[in-house]
Amino acid sequence: MKLIDNTLKGVERYIEDKLNELFSSSEIVTLANTLFTEQLNISKQQRLLDPTHKVTEGDLLLIIRSVNRLLEQEPIDYIVGNTEFYGLRFKVGREVLIPRPETEELCEWIISEENKAGLKVVDIGSGSGCIAITLATHLINAKVYACDVSAAALSLCTENAVLNSATIDSKCFDVLKQFPFEEKLDIIVSNPPYVLKSDKSEMENNVLDYEPHLALFVEDNDPLLFYRKIAEQAKLHLNPNGRLYFEIHERYSIDIQSLLSKMGFSNIEVRKDAQDKDRMVRAVSV
Repeated sequence: MKLIDNTLKGVERYIEDKLNELFSSSEIVTLANTLFTEQLNISKQQRLLDPTHKVTEGDLLLIIRSVNRLLEQEPIDYIVGNTEFYGLRFKVGREVLIPRPETEELCEWIISEENKAGLKVVDIGSGSGCIAITLATHLINAKVYACDVSAAALSLCTENAVLNSATIDSKCFDVLKQFPFEEKLDIIVSNPPYVLKSDKSEMENNVLDYEPHLALFVEDNDPLLFYRKIAEQAKLHLNPNGRLYFEIHERYSIDIQSLLSKMGFSNIEVRKDAQDKDRMVRAVSV
């Protein structure tokens, strides 16, 4: 086996050589920067200033293992164990979805509209806590509940709340079976499972093989299951003029609007994400 040059430049060349058949040049640059920064605590500037600096054997082995995981199409976020979302740092593992840019856009919409202090907010299907913690950080004195059916996900969510100095309460329950809130709420938000199981064949391996199916998929015969169940609870638990926010599948934007309208919600608005896809909806309780 050919020895690897353990200088910073040599390690960088190793990463490029190993990944060039699977990733584009720009992707490789991003992945290399992430590995150096997150795993070796070495900045791009350090690599430019001192390219002959030698890494330790342990660090070299860490890079080799990480590159092998990338070659298996494991997401870089899981490999380094964290990601950035709305300017905050979140731990991630295979028990939670990796936060997406469109979910940041959903948070931005809520934060831009909800400027009243002391709102009571429930996030259904919190996963890593990216929505709940972002809202707890940016809304004024909000009481935020992070809810998930997965105890493992909620454990990670709690870690992320501590990491970001955010105050949240967590509740573990299945929203299809219960909704353990007695008080009236101002906001219910959810990014529920919305990918049809029949769509698995069209999905990339880095998602299908690593991210939790529990948080991704819904049965083909009832694609709006979670939207309907959560909206039913919103009708019961939202204050008058309370808001229901969803992240949605672009395929079902019209169906979800129709569902919410028939259930008696008002001021229903769909917004597109940065890719010009219908991806968010807001409805107001009456």
